[in-house]
Amino acid sequence: MDGKTANGLVRHSEKYEILAVIDSEKSGLDAGEALGEAPNGIPVCRNLPEAIKSTKGSARYFIFGMAPASGKLSPDERNLVLKAINLKLNIVNGLHEFLNDDPEFFEASKSEGVVMIDIRKPRDKKDLRMFSDRIGNVSCPRIAVLGTDCAIGKRTTATILTQALNKQGLKTVMVGTGQTGLIQGARYGVALDAVPAQFCAGEMEATIIEAFESEAPNVIIIEGQGALSHPAYSTSSFIIRGSQPSAVILQHAPGRKHRCDFESMPMPTALEEINLIQSFARTKVIGLTINHEGMTNDEVDAAIIRYERELGIPVTDALTRSTDHLLEMIRTAFPELGKDCSHSVR
Repeated sequence: MDGKTANGLVRHSEKYEILAVIDSEKSGLDAGEALGEAPNGIPVCRNLPEAIKSTKGSARYFIFGMAPASGKLSPDERNLVLKAINLKLNIVNGLHEFLNDDPEFFEASKSEGVVMIDIRKPRDKKDLRMFSDRIGNVSCPRIAVLGTDCAIGKRTTATILTQALNKQGLKTVMVGTGQTGLIQGARYGVALDAVPAQFCAGEMEATIIEAFESEAPNVIIIEGQGALSHPAYSTSSFIIRGSQPSAVILQHAPGRKHRCDFESMPMPTALEEINLIQSFARTKVIGLTINHEGMTNDEVDAAIIRYERELGIPVTDALTRSTDHLLEMIRTAFPELGKDCSHSVR
């Protein structure tokens, strides 16, 4: 669960070419196979020296691919990052702990002449934006991909949907809201959980407006964070308030019994989350996407049939089923776009 940043980069990265992954428990595997997918030629290595050796010295960046709930480095992880700096690797850090503010890391990076990039560090407070209600000027559909838990695949589904729409000739921009999307290379985004609460809705709104005015897209996809019903995360509410989505696609893991990191907290049902979202904002959930963790292919098929019958909306698994099903969700909810993508939908 905590390796979701690395998982996301292995699956998709526009900014960095991923050369190797460090995971002592899965060393020797191909990174694609380790995720239950097709081989991708990225080796999983036991440690940092082995990873460096596998890249034949071509690696320039060390990306910290963990996303622990604490948002901080453990003592062992601190030592690992310092070793990477000593090997003259630039550091990409997506944690809440900012390395440039840490004297030990700052001196080490200065000594070795490397750059440390703190992805989550927000702009100065004097530059943060308040909500302005200008979001109403964004005339294209804004679709938020929300979920019933954290680390459930919202960003992955949002990425797949964005790519599928663009392939159909509908200019689509994805707005990232977390560190992984920004590391992957999202042109528009903000690490929302690092922004002071007073400015979260405004930063969300302003980022979407920037994407709309700069790109003139047909569709904007907004990555969700956490879950609206999850007491440990407030970012979903700010995403909904700031983006005022035209529609929502909900990501759910039927095989997950409890919330990540909270064994005493049972998962909500998909219907419970849908009702909460539609009560919280003037929007509509237009589809459900399934995270198939712990499920067989037959169980996924059965879940799709069951949820479509119970919820009355389209249901699919974005990773293992055709993207035609995702496009059908959009075409049905926004028939004005259907002329552009209906020829590919079965």
